[in-house]
This record gives sequence, C-alpha cells and structure tokens, in this order.
Amino acid sequence: MSDNEMSTDAASIDLGTPTHLGDVERAFVEKWHENATGCFSSGHKFCREVCPVTQVTRNENHTPTAFHANVIALEKGHLSVEDVADDYVHCTQCGGCEVRCPNTLMVGDFYRARTETVKVVRAMRAMLVDKGLDREKWKVWNRLTDELKNEPVLGTEGSQPNGQAQVRDWAHGLNIPIGGETIMFVDCEGAFYRTSVPRATAQILQLAGVEFGLMNEQWCCGGPAAEMGYVEQSKRFARHNIDDWRKSGVKRVIAIEPHDYVHFTEDYPAYFGDEFDFEVVQIIDLVAELIRDGRLKLTKPINKVVTYHDPCRLNKRKGIHQAPREILRAIPGLTFKDVDRVTQWSYCSGGGGGLPIEKPEITAEISRRRLEKASELEVDMLVSACVWSERPLSAAGAEAGIEVRDIIELVAESAGIEIGGATHS
Repeated sequence: MSDNEMSTDAASIDLGTPTHLGDVERAFVEKWHENATGCFSSGHKFCREVCPVTQVTRNENHTPTAFHANVIALEKGHLSVEDVADDYVHCTQCGGCEVRCPNTLMVGDFYRARTETVKVVRAMRAMLVDKGLDREKWKVWNRLTDELKNEPVLGTEGSQPNGQAQVRDWAHGLNIPIGGETIMFVDCEGAFYRTSVPRATAQILQLAGVEFGLMNEQWCCGGPAAEMGYVEQSKRFARHNIDDWRKSGVKRVIAIEPHDYVHFTEDYPAYFGDEFDFEVVQIIDLVAELIRDGRLKLTKPINKVVTYHDPCRLNKRKGIHQAPREILRAIPGLTFKDVDRVTQWSYCSGGGGGLPIEKPEITAEISRRRLEKASELEVDMLVSACVWSERPLSAAGAEAGIEVRDIIELVAESAGIEIGGATHS
C-alpha cells in the first residue's frame, strides 16, 4: 500500500467512541480528533525542522506531528496519558509549526482547517494537571505564583522579594498615577527582573504625551499558568485583573510584553466572552505610531550594527513584524541587518511555554543556536521585543560576545531618556 493510500485510509476511519478511556481522556480525544487526524493522515512532517525543540533534541516524540499522532494513539488504546506526558513538556508554544503546516498554508478554508498544535499542547497539559501528572517544577512555580500573585521570576527559593509589596518598585520616581482610562500592564519579568524595560516604556509614553496609569493591584496575567496547564488558576488571575480594571474605569490596556498581549487578546476573551470589552494595544505598534506621527522624536545616534530577533508571539502568533523594523530604521546611527522574516519562523529563544522552568538546558541550547545565527551577520547587538526571550538570549550572548537589548531600551536611549532600573538581577 502506498503512503497516499495509507493517509487516505487513516483519515476515513470512523473510530467511534473509545470505551477504554476515562471521562477526561475521552473529552480530550473527542475535542482534538479532527485536528489530530488532519495532521496524522497528511503524512507530511514539514513542521519538524521549524520546531526549536526538535532541532535540539532530535527526538521524534518531541515533534509537532507526534503531539497529534499521540491523540490518535490514545483514541485507539495504543498509548496511555502516562506514556506521553513528558512529550508535551517539550514545546515553547512558539507556533512555528502552525505557520509551516501545509494544512494551514494550502487549504481553501483557512480558518476551519488550520492545524492548531499550540492548543493541543495546552489541552494535554491541562489534562495532566487534572490527572495529577503535571511536572514537578511547574507545580512549584505555579504554587508560588498563586501565593505571591506574581511569578517567582527571581527564583523559587523565596530568598528575594517578589510579591505584591514590590510589584510597582520599578516605577520609583516616575510619578505614574493609579487607574485611568488607559493603563500599562507590566509583566512579572519586567516588574521584578528587567526593570529597565518598563521604566523605559513609561518614560517614552510620558515624553510622547500619552496619558496612562497603573493597576491598583496587579496580579500576574495568568497566561503562563494556562500555558503550563493550570487553567483554573489562570482564570482566577484573569478575573482579578479585569475586575481591577473595571473598578478603575479602564478602557484601554497597553501590553508591553508579547506573552501578555497573546493572553489578553486570546485567553481573556475566551474566558469572559463579551464581558471582555477592553481595547488591548501592543507597545511596539504604539511606539511605531508615535514615531510615525512625530510625537516621539529619536535624535541621539546609536552607532551599533544590529539584527532583530522576532519574538515568536509577536511574529508567528500575532503577525507583528513590520512595526519593530520600522522602529529600528528610525533610530539614527543604527546599522540594521535584517533577514527575510519568513526564515524567522525557525528562530526562537526557547523562553516560552514553561520550557525554561522544566527543561532549562534545552532553552539554553536553543538560545545558543539563535546567537550563532546572529554571529553570522557580524553584528554588535541582537535586539528583541520580549523580556522573556531576553533572559536566555542574554546568557547566550555573553558567551558569543554579542550584546542583547530590548528595542524599547534603544528607543529610550535615542530619545535622550535616562532609563535607570536593572537590566539584570
């Protein structure tokens, strides 16, 4: 039998209702049967070589195709959830596989037939939590997040302050009000670890005359918890945040971090439906607009040769790739060496989807390879727009002799702003 015949047969089999599965497993395979069959039956594996984890581990179990094949195997009784639990840790949720998938690229009905690997991974992780099969380091991370109301980005040993009492320390001396129609949401990594980024962002907005405030009581966005499978915790955090926004009269939220932007524009509406009626603005789009309109003037030259690292959640997940390039080209003195953005779908920092928490050695190798690519361009600096990517990239950059900066930090410097704040803990 040919490969094509096998693929057709696999797609047309009616597997019925699997009786060997428990209620949780049955709900999972019934929800994702069509999505998984579309991938499994096609026979292609184009997604493997754009998967940052597979590039490192070379383990077939860690491929996007395996994530879908496992669903079919569970349905047919060939594997148990316990058998495949660790496979689904090996994913940054970058979305590169979805961009590369021919099922997404070549079908007529794009939105119906799109292969949704990220959602499959998240659904499996949620099932692992329900069954008590979640990973140990994720348990600790999310327990501490629940206690602190912020992620323990300074470490899980509890030796450094990382909670509500310190959540606005980054803004010391900037005189930012609480509440208002527009607020700036500061992710946990920026608020506690790389405080130079929110400080630079706030001062840029102030310089351009953008009125904004901060939350009265900001909790973690809840997105990382959802990515690791802790959906109910994510919903509780989301509920708290939008209630805080509502009480303060907030209508617009400026998300300064790509992960937050994804959660606010995808998870929050999924949780709350029409109740979620806030406008969400991504800071890169806003800063590009401010420069374009002449409200933010960049006059101080930065004499560096740079290239740009597309954060996965901006480029692959949300299609934001033009605005950061527009910003970089507006900075005087900067020599910007770009690459075709399509090739960027295989570039990742390894910093998403909880991978750095559970598998830090894989994240480190992904970032090392990313800096290796940057080295080929003979640049002084790799610029990103995601603080979560910048931690592992900075570690790799130190070894490669390439500085890693956030694009907002460069904008502030060119605008003549003294940022202050820590760039490293």
